Amino acid sequence: MTVLLCSDPPGAALAGLIRKFGMQLQWIDDGTPIPGSHFGDPEAGLISSTLLVRDDTPLHSAFHETCHYVCMDSQRRQQLHTDAGGGYDEENGVCYLQILLADHLEGFGRERMFQDMDEWGYSFRLGSSRAWFEHDAEDAREWLMEYHLIDEHDQPTWKLRQ
Repeated sequence: MTVLLCSDPPGAALAGLIRKFGMQLQWIDDGTPIPGSHFGDPEAGLISSTLLVRDDTPLHSAFHETCHYVCMDSQRRQQLHTDAGGGYDEENGVCYLQILLADHLEGFGRERMFQDMDEWGYSFRLGSSRAWFEHDAEDAREWLMEYHLIDEHDQPTWKLRQ
């Protein structure tokens, strides 16, 4: 697969992006299992407010777990270890937000996020992440706006769901 990895140049700015949400980035040594990884290596891990990645962690995975942290309520966030949980609407909000946030990491952007999500095997009714985002994700957008995670212009508010 040819998805961007956390070790690729855009990944160097990941710590600054997630810091806007009060998160920390922890790099795990190559070959070491990633603590807090729900799907196993090389997927990103999430423990409390720490995002755990290795050089071979896909950048989209780091974004996805970051967005889980942002989208979960504060009670779940306080007990967070590995399994972000959440329901259907929240998962859709996570996917929508990770696409929007990609535009805020120089060298990544939503076009590459669409490509990487599709290549990795994210599954959407309309067959691709782009088709879902552009034609079938209004409910996800409304969910994010309801919790004040994005504004009416699809810009992140840099707030956490309460």
